[in-house]
Amino acid sequence: MAKQALSERDFWAVIAKFNWKKTGDDDEVMAPAVKLLASKTEAQIKSFQEQLAQKLHALDTREHARHDEFDPDDGDQYLSADGFLYTRCCVVANGARFYGACLKNPKKMPHDKEFESILYLASAAWEAKTGDEFDFASKTDFETFANEKGWKPTKKTKKGTFTSKHVPRLNRRPA
Repeated sequence: MAKQALSERDFWAVIAKFNWKKTGDDDEVMAPAVKLLASKTEAQIKSFQEQLAQKLHALDTREHARHDEFDPDDGDQYLSADGFLYTRCCVVANGARFYGACLKNPKKMPHDKEFESILYLASAAWEAKTGDEFDFASKTDFETFANEKGWKPTKKTKKGTFTSKHVPRLNRRPA
């Protein structure tokens, strides 16, 4: 895949195709991006999905989770794993400049914003190109709490309800 990988520039060119005039209908927002990505090779579509996963993983940190009056060091405060993932999706969907700003400064993370649909962009492009279901799993885990380095407990981290082994693994915050 490396030989035919989608370049970083081309990744962001796909994202730049989002038609925000169609806000409210995510499929319509993404339609131009799906069309552009479907014009790429199958390897490049997979590369897009891998790069998306890497970008989401990079934002999956304790500091980025502080964006919405949430204290990730307080094990008794609930953080929706899906909600935080969808907020990270929103960051990527808003383009390279915004992504870079948020990555560098977690305080720039948006409040109460999400764009889950970006997770399905590569799948839609694959289906448009091949007519088949997209059967690809990225090597990088983008789920919330998957970035172990980013969720490394601090001296302020306290165990609590949502760090307990009674909470399912994908919803359990590291402590």
